[in-house]
Amino acid sequence: MPVHRSGTSPSRRSRLAAAGALLAALALLLTLPGAASAADTAVVPERGTARMGQGVLAHDGGQSGGGVGSTAVQTEGVDVSGHQGNVAWSTLWNSGVKWAYVKATEGTYYKNTYFTQQYNGSYNVGMIRGTYHFATPDTTSGATQANYFVDNGGGWSRDGKTLPGVLDIEWNPYGAQCYGKTQAGMVSWIRDFVNTYKARTGRDAVIYTATSWWKDCTGNNATFGATNPLWVARYNTTVGELPAGWGYYTMWQYTSSGPTVGDHNHFNGALDRVAALANG
Repeated sequence: MPVHRSGTSPSRRSRLAAAGALLAALALLLTLPGAASAADTAVVPERGTARMGQGVLAHDGGQSGGGVGSTAVQTEGVDVSGHQGNVAWSTLWNSGVKWAYVKATEGTYYKNTYFTQQYNGSYNVGMIRGTYHFATPDTTSGATQANYFVDNGGGWSRDGKTLPGVLDIEWNPYGAQCYGKTQAGMVSWIRDFVNTYKARTGRDAVIYTATSWWKDCTGNNATFGATNPLWVARYNTTVGELPAGWGYYTMWQYTSSGPTVGDHNHFNGALDRVAALANG
């Protein structure tokens, strides 16, 4: 009569032991310095969802503060994208916000679906407003993206209410920090964009960036400061070091957790200086 034994077979016990050893090894690796964290393995966001300052807290650190980095009068502003949806512009206006920037485009594949409500809504409550382009230098040339921007909301007119367009050049939310470009290649891409924008609109584009990113990805290039106004991102109580070539900032994004709309900014001057930038 055959003998029936309970429990697992030798081959199954061997497989279970091997699996247990593998899990133990993985657990040990995760406790070592430099081990991958949940943030390291986060899912890459969908293209088109990038917004101004998205990488500042993650890469540049700092803390949201009151933004007291200049002795000049500061004028409050906000920046918005499709992430905010329909914006309560009257609430912002009544709280003291007098200017705004709206995301118009990204790369050559995305247009803000809330653009009309945001761009016209800010204008209708009395704000001086403009638009920005989120750059993706790994997808198409600077000239191609500048043309796409101008053709889809990034133009300029001398009506006293329209600020010059902004090149938002910062951390890549979809991949390599510097979009796979050398420092010289990045400088060339930015120059291609701003030169094309000026040829199309007659205005020098504002450059939005963070000092740490600018150092890493352009080698702290100093050639844009004489022509392109600086919008610097730094979430702290002081603006800190500026990128090379700029002796002062025109705008400073000082927090991503402000009231009504998270991204709040200071314009380095009174409201008449905001109007002067709009008028060119």
